[in-house]
Amino acid sequence: MEDRIKEFDRIPCLEAIGPWPFTTRRVYSWANGPRIVWHSRYHRKGLLRYYDEETTRRRPNLLSCLWMPRELNWWIGVIFALGASLFALASVLTLSPALAHWWLLNSTAISAIYFAGSIPFTTAAYLQLYQAANAGDFPRADSAVSRRAYFGWKPHEIGWLSAALQFAGTILFNINTFDAMSPSPNWLGQDLAIWAPNLIGSILFLASGYLAFIETCHAYWAWNPGNISWDVVFANLFGCAGFMASAWFAVVSPQQSSIEAITLSVIFTLLGAIGFFVGALLMLPEAVLPPKL
Repeated sequence: MEDRIKEFDRIPCLEAIGPWPFTTRRVYSWANGPRIVWHSRYHRKGLLRYYDEETTRRRPNLLSCLWMPRELNWWIGVIFALGASLFALASVLTLSPALAHWWLLNSTAISAIYFAGSIPFTTAAYLQLYQAANAGDFPRADSAVSRRAYFGWKPHEIGWLSAALQFAGTILFNINTFDAMSPSPNWLGQDLAIWAPNLIGSILFLASGYLAFIETCHAYWAWNPGNISWDVVFANLFGCAGFMASAWFAVVSPQQSSIEAITLSVIFTLLGAIGFFVGALLMLPEAVLPPKL
């Protein structure tokens, strides 16, 4: 395989596709040899840098995905799932005051659960950004990263751009959930300290989720359930849409916000958390299942 890698610079690319202006899939082939398919998501996540037809003959062990502490992708999935579960828990407690009272939790304590959930989101998002920043340039054989980048700067790469926007969005979620533990007494202060970071963070999340989605689809839209990677990014995009809708209903007006708007905001937060939780769990089998390229 090493000899083949060294030949990549001399191998013509037979196919290069992706949503403009990005390229997310390339196909290479040797004369009288197997084809090599490069996939942006698999490359940046280190799931499958070099693909040949022998790979599809491997039998995946799905149970192995439950415990892979040496794999960065495993940690990303588990930590995202932790953050999403805390967001879901806080949402359920908000929607069920009786349950919150039974647990002796007031609104400040529930806000603290939201803030606690934002920390794993930021941690996992940073790990994903770090991973994308240190993915070597394909297909050059000498593209191994000699010096690690903590953030990198690859705005021309769709995977890095998606990860960077998501990480920035999580920072804003840290801010708005922290400020929500001690809300301003007036509507303007709440909008500036809580709603504005929530709205901007949700916009960044939605942009990030869509970029990850089209990276996997190789087009602006595709319907491909059953492809584990598509399932991951679709669940995440669903979660991003939920958070965006939640932020839309969370704005505080000079008049008292309606109970209906507040309830809808929390419901959409819960749906967003469920979407991210499902997507995070699906990242675990994605690491061991053969790809559909």
